[in-house]
Amino acid sequence: CCVFFLHLMSLLVIVFTFPFSICLCLKIVQEYERAIIFRLGRALPDAKGPGLFFIVPCTDQFVRVDLRTVSFDVPPQEILTKDSVTVAVDAVVYYRISNPMVSVINVENAARSTQLLAQTTLRNILGTKTLSEILTDRESISSMMQHVLDEGTDPWGVQVERVEIKDVRLPIQLQRAMAAEAEATREAKAKVSIIIIIITIIIIIIIIIVIIIVIVVINV
Repeated sequence: CCVFFLHLMSLLVIVFTFPFSICLCLKIVQEYERAIIFRLGRALPDAKGPGLFFIVPCTDQFVRVDLRTVSFDVPPQEILTKDSVTVAVDAVVYYRISNPMVSVINVENAARSTQLLAQTTLRNILGTKTLSEILTDRESISSMMQHVLDEGTDPWGVQVERVEIKDVRLPIQLQRAMAAEAEATREAKAKVSIIIIIITIIIIIIIIIVIIIVIVVINV
């Protein structure tokens, strides 16, 4: 009864102050936005928009929700891999609001919550992988992270569309060790190539000598 009375009084104020009140009553949201209206603290059943919609200034408040895809960077996370190597990994996440009503009612800040969940998910998933898997299998790791994030953010009305691993930073000592190993491998391959060339030349010389000997014997 009290709610009805307050709403009725608000409508009367609008009528008596018309046409000045129309500026406060009519609102516009863009094609990519939706408006969630709270009337005396209770959310109305459906999101409004796009376009023009009507509110009662004294009793209604509304929240704009952007439905476009948003991206954010996951800051570099220090991660201990399964084979006990510490690496710093960062990523980028693409998401959008799939349910405007739920994203406003079920979570205080959907964007911030998604970012924090992305950080913990990145650490948890990469902690189960070896360094070799992280370096060579980024696509499947990104797909796994996207699936886990999408499930975790679904109660918030958020849909995670894509996750990409951006960079894997190795410790300086490990980088030097890998560089030394790569250099040693290149040198070994170079030595093998030189040996093969020398053997090939020797074989060719032997064949030429044999041919010359055969020709000399035939002529004699």
